[in-house]
Amino acid sequence: MPILVAYSVRNLWARKFTTALTAGGMALVVFVFTAVMMLDAGLKKTLVATGQPNNILVTRRSSGTEIQSGVARAQAAIIESQPEIAIGPGGVRMASKEVVVLITQPKRNTGVPTNVTVRGVGLQGLTLRPQIRVISGRMFRPDSAEIAVGRSIAERFNGTGIGERLRFGGRDWTVVGVFDAGGSAFDSEVWGDGEQMIQAFRRTAFSSVAARLADPSRFDALKPRLESDPRLTLDVKREQTFYEEQSQVMSNFISYLGLTLSVIFSVGAMIGAMITMYAAVATRTSEIGVLRALGFRRGSILVAFLVEALFLGLTGWVVGLALASAMQLVQISTMNWQSFSELAFRFTLTPKIVWKSLVFALVMGLSGGFLPAVRAARLKIVDALRAA
Repeated sequence: MPILVAYSVRNLWARKFTTALTAGGMALVVFVFTAVMMLDAGLKKTLVATGQPNNILVTRRSSGTEIQSGVARAQAAIIESQPEIAIGPGGVRMASKEVVVLITQPKRNTGVPTNVTVRGVGLQGLTLRPQIRVISGRMFRPDSAEIAVGRSIAERFNGTGIGERLRFGGRDWTVVGVFDAGGSAFDSEVWGDGEQMIQAFRRTAFSSVAARLADPSRFDALKPRLESDPRLTLDVKREQTFYEEQSQVMSNFISYLGLTLSVIFSVGAMIGAMITMYAAVATRTSEIGVLRALGFRRGSILVAFLVEALFLGLTGWVVGLALASAMQLVQISTMNWQSFSELAFRFTLTPKIVWKSLVFALVMGLSGGFLPAVRAARLKIVDALRAA
């Protein structure tokens, strides 16, 4: 068997051009398949990273998003008073009453108006999000018309440089800082003081309340109590769970689209591999006859040609994965279909995606080479030698 495997690999090397074309076709399919999964993983990573494991987010029942939600001041006060909410320095409850709205801002390069999320946070808003760090300028001051913008916003939108002004809510807001949110969705937001925002947008209620639990295990006691309170009509979720649900619609679309494209392209790649392998069988009929005459069984011939097809798939996987890996350097932006605002994220390659793409490539090679391998194994010794 080692002799047959070496024979198969050398034959691929001897037919460099045909091998390169077939493996190249498989590489493109692997690239598409892997890139789509990386896109989905990047989206989920960005939104899940937005939440903290020991934080909760409270919104109006069945609102779906913070933008559609409304939490009255009296309701926010009840949430803050719950015994499960952590108490910070100075006896202050670790809760942030927040206002989330959409504004329209033109992009730097194209001038195309795009929705941008503006978040007004409470005094504890930054403490609840330890991933936020200022990379330029400073954070906004409470009770002022100052704002700080996420790194992605500062890179892509007009009027978001330090010292520049944005006008929304009937007021001018001065950009005093740029922050990095560790690749989370907050990178695509504009932050300011919650009380100032609620006044500027003439709101009578907050959009949501974020709070930190003193003990994350007490979430199961807090959730049913708040959700069953007839004064509240609220949904209580772990912050990570809330943001993970925000990715479901877009994630499903990307997954279904990617699966459809991958199946269509993989059929073409398998047909290409099949043609290549059939051609290999036709041009090596006499060699197959010699191998059979030397005592190699049909099963050995079958395995040898299958190994050849698998090697084609493996080569395509290596090239396709290398191309897809380079996509990690690319940042893309799209509309979050839940909030209808701009969301920037990166392609993310994970070990699970690597293994899935490997299996996908090997299945393509095996499927494309199976029938030609069966044909080679079924050749009779006399007929094969006569073909010489």
